[in-house]
Parts: sequence; structure tokens; C-alpha cells
Amino acid sequence: MRIKLTPGWSRGFYIVNQNNNSTMRTWIKCLIICLLLGISTGLRAQDEPYQRRIRALQEEKERVTNEEKDALKEEVKAINEAEEEGRITPGEAKQQKEEAAKRRALNIENRIAIIDNKIALLERNKSIPPGEESEFSITDDGADVHITFGDEDWFRFHKRNRKPKYDRWTYSDPVIAFGLNNAVIDGQSLNDSPYKIGGSRFFELGWAWRTRVFRNSNFMRFHYGVSMQFNGLKPDNNQYFVSEGGQTFLETFDYNLDKSKFRMDNLVFPVHLEFGPSKFHQYSDHVRYSLNNQFRFGIGGYGGFNMSTRQKLKYERNGDHVKDKLKRGYNTNDLIYGLSAYLGFDNVLLYMKYDLNPIFKNAQTDQHMIGIGLRIDR
Repeated sequence: MRIKLTPGWSRGFYIVNQNNNSTMRTWIKCLIICLLLGISTGLRAQDEPYQRRIRALQEEKERVTNEEKDALKEEVKAINEAEEEGRITPGEAKQQKEEAAKRRALNIENRIAIIDNKIALLERNKSIPPGEESEFSITDDGADVHITFGDEDWFRFHKRNRKPKYDRWTYSDPVIAFGLNNAVIDGQSLNDSPYKIGGSRFFELGWAWRTRVFRNSNFMRFHYGVSMQFNGLKPDNNQYFVSEGGQTFLETFDYNLDKSKFRMDNLVFPVHLEFGPSKFHQYSDHVRYSLNNQFRFGIGGYGGFNMSTRQKLKYERNGDHVKDKLKRGYNTNDLIYGLSAYLGFDNVLLYMKYDLNPIFKNAQTDQHMIGIGLRIDR
């Protein structure tokens, strides 16, 4: 970030450019410190402003050299690791090191040449160029934050940078899935289902981790996480669920139902074995595997717990609109477990899940929840 004060800087300042995501709180603290110390500018050494600027530029030359040397060390380290792991040959490693050294040497030469030209301009005119006399700046060179006011580099804060991990085996992302729900009933086809095909739906929201299985290949991954599943069923033909004598069954309602909806909220832990190609990206100090624009499929299952069960009824009785929300057990199973699979391209996948556990305990006829829809994850 760079902040430049206008000649009438006591009336305010404006931001010229901001391209750093560092916290604003740090910059505000730095700004307050510098503005307070700026009051004492007239009490500082009696050197001419341009002479102090020259000294600051001389120090910058040393910083530039050290910065490029440190960057070269990191590049060489990454190349050595790649050679040790067999991803590049010794000949390729030697060539990459020579190219990196040449590039960094040219960087030092060019950047110092720019600074030398600034110094020459100051020495020739014995003054700071117009428009730079009251410049306040905060610059971030990656390793340090430099704070200057006027013609001097007043502060330098060393940053504790977190270097990117060279090779990440595990990635994590949110997961969203939604689609149509129904129930597979023993001895009955889906065509004869008592539930509305389009009205019964499910929604899933969770967080998943993806860990590759092999060291030098990302073709097979473990995909696991935690999700909340909201499974809905809408009975057809003016029916609703009734629990009596340890049994749960559908019964015709006494009034005309505008809406009849049954919902189970489950906390589940999905685990899938995922297959598919990925793109390998190698950078100067780390490598990454990307699934962007790649085909993949996964197969596995899930297990968890039924957190709550409820039923919502809307109807008209004696001219009044009535809405009943019934939160009960309905003899549903507490343990949830099933099979699931997905396949698709990029982050949009066709998704299918099937509960192996019956919906209701001790039912005369077992019913199993089934859903098909879309799954969105990275």
C-alpha cells in the first residue's frame, strides 16, 4: 500500500494504490506512529533533505541485493528437492539453477541501476524532485515493511512470512448438494410411491477434505468430511404420518391438505474413494495438484445420526388457515448409514445416495430414503 500526502497534507491524504491484503489495523498503527513522529521533522539532523534521501537509497541498494539472493536460495532449494524426489533429472536441475542465478543477477543489476539513477539525479540537482518532498509511503517488499516520511526511511518491520508448504497432500472445501428425494418401499416400485416425486427434496451442506493416496500421483484420493442432510418427503393423496403402537404409517387427513411435508435432519460423516486425473503445477518453491476442468467420480458411503424429525401440515378448517408444525420422534431410526456416489466434470457432479437403514423402526414394510441430484465441491 502506498499513501501520498498532498502539499496541504494537514487537510487529509488519499490512497494511491493498494495491492496488499495485510490487515488494515497494522497499517493504521503505522500511520499514527509516523504522523506523530512527523511533528518532530524540524528537530532532526541538519543535513539537507536530498542528502538524507541519498543515504536511504544507498541502504535500499543493499536491501535489494539481499532480497534477490534470498529469493535465489529458495529457488535452488526447491530445485534440489525436485531432483531428490526424481521429478527432474540432474541435468535439468543444473540448467534450472543456472537460469535462476542468471535471472536474479539481472534483477540485481537492473534494480540497482534504477536506484543509481535516482541518486545521480539528487546529487546533480542537490534537491528532491518536486512533488516528493512531503511523501509518506508504506512499502512491502515481501520480507519487510518499510515506512518512510519525507526523505527518510524511518521504520522497517520484519515480517514473519509463512512459506507455502512445498507439497500439500490434503485440501479442504465446502460441499453443497441438492436434489429430489423419495423412498424405496419393499415390494413396491417407485412408480407406485405414496410420495410426490417433484415435491420431495433433499439438501446437504458440509465440509470435506481430500487426501491423495500415492506420493507422486493424485489419480486416487480419499474424500471425507462432515455434512448436515435435510431429507424431505411429501405424502400424496391428502395423507400424513401417524404414530400409533410403535408403528408409523400414512393415513388420510380429515381436511383438505394444502401441504404435507415430513423431514429428517441428519448429521453424517461421508467417506468416498475418488478417482480422476488432475493438473500438476510446479512453482519456484512449491507444487500443487488442481482438479479444475477435470473429470472425476467417487464411490463410498456415510454414517451418522438422526438429529430431529418433524412434520408440517397446512390446511383450511372452518374458514381458518391452519399451520401445524409437529416435532416428534415418529419412530425413526437414530442411526443413519448408506451408500453414495458421484461423477462429473470440474466442480458440478451428478450425485446419488441411498440409506441402508429403514426410515422407521419396527415397520411392517421397510422404507429406505433415496435421493438423486447435483453436488457442488472443489
